[in-house]
Amino acid sequence: MSTISRRRLLASAAVPLLASSRLAHSQGPKDMTIVVGYPAGGSLDAMARALAQKLSALRGHGVIVDNRPGFSGNIGAQYVARSPADGRTVLMSALTTYAINANLMGGSAGYDLMKDFEHVAIVGNLPNVIVVPSSLPVKTLQEFIQAAKKNPGGYSYATTGNGSLEHVAGEMLKRAAGIDLLAVPYKGSTPALTDLIGGQIQAMFVNTSTAINNLKGGRIKVLAIAGPARSPALPDVPTLRESGVKLTNDVVSIFGISAPRGTSKAIVDQLNADLNTALKDPQVHQRFEALGIEVVTQSPAEARKKIGSEVTTWAKVLGETGITLQ
Repeated sequence: MSTISRRRLLASAAVPLLASSRLAHSQGPKDMTIVVGYPAGGSLDAMARALAQKLSALRGHGVIVDNRPGFSGNIGAQYVARSPADGRTVLMSALTTYAINANLMGGSAGYDLMKDFEHVAIVGNLPNVIVVPSSLPVKTLQEFIQAAKKNPGGYSYATTGNGSLEHVAGEMLKRAAGIDLLAVPYKGSTPALTDLIGGQIQAMFVNTSTAINNLKGGRIKVLAIAGPARSPALPDVPTLRESGVKLTNDVVSIFGISAPRGTSKAIVDQLNADLNTALKDPQVHQRFEALGIEVVTQSPAEARKKIGSEVTTWAKVLGETGITLQ
């Protein structure tokens, strides 16, 4: 074979190799999915989408949000717990709800909160507030309590089911304030709020984001914040403690990111670092603040410790209130 022919053969062989290299480079790393165990449109979903957009820019690959609602968030959690431990599928965790589920449901939840996940980070805290319809003639929490005492059993509060965070918060309020309220379960917060605004329900615990959205129309009144301090998003609203009521525990929704058990420490640590970088971005910070969410940046070890503490704390609360799934 001539030298010229040999060169042409080598050159032609190199073409598909070069094309393959360029294709691989253009595809980049594989996409990551953030699973949310609740419907689109809520505060948890909004947080996930804000983080996904920033993580995509930081990591150089697509980050998508996959909503898998149902069974108190457990369907999404089950899906992630059974996913490959390669860092490509993570759970946007409603940790307070999952901690309550862990105590109420045990193995029937379909996963173990502490054993089936590598907890990557805590990303935000969202206080809950107690709201009443604008038509109710009370302006403060103490006025509501006095009105309820004058009408034992005549006032009701909405929950999103037995053992839900709203239910637990309502039972804590009853014990702390010495009032008799009727718990009325709904299939979700939207129909519950509709009845509250219409006056069929006299009170409800909702997260700060939901309260902010409904305050704009003047349809509700926020009486108190069930967190340790006032919220920058609602600076004029006092805490329950300031209003003279001390619950067994603050009602604050804690949100985090968790990966399947067995995900390597290197993957967990890198994702934690990327999340903390994203959370410090001004746009992400502003988005969280607009929702009434306090931004949190923690290490994986701190996240795991916090989640373990949540499970223990809500076990105590459930024991005191006597709430079960029966």
